[in-house]
Amino acid sequence: MTSEVSTGSGRVPTVAAGASTGSVPPGESAADAPRSTSVRRARLMVTRVDPWSVLKTAFMLTLAFAIILLVAVAILWSILDQLAVFDALSRTVNDIAGSGSTQFDLKSVLSLGRVMGITLVVAAVQIVLLSVLATLFAFLYNLAVRISGGLELTLAEEA
Repeated sequence: MTSEVSTGSGRVPTVAAGASTGSVPPGESAADAPRSTSVRRARLMVTRVDPWSVLKTAFMLTLAFAIILLVAVAILWSILDQLAVFDALSRTVNDIAGSGSTQFDLKSVLSLGRVMGITLVVAAVQIVLLSVLATLFAFLYNLAVRISGGLELTLAEEA
């Protein structure tokens, strides 16, 4: 059973799954028969990108990245706290500043809540900014396609 696939350069005959293209010698199955190395190619032009699809995709990707960022910052802060890096830096700052009536406490300045709040604000700005920029670039691509003709892709399938 054969059919034809329409491509940019004409029609290419294809073979349906399970169909045989030739005779198989006795004692051999179709899976053991030598395969021909025919390659089906299709040239496609990307002439338009849907900005709404780009916005949804960019939003989901940046949301995933924001979640990864929040988890990474929480883990990093926890590791630094367990290693007593904040206490060591506070002692170093107090030694450099001299003995005064006030003691500098880096851990209170960089508390987990404050660091996560700042990270959350940065992640929210990143989500909005990158989603808007990706959509803007989709509109710009659609305008540029009118001049350049689009992006040409060649897809190949080995049979």
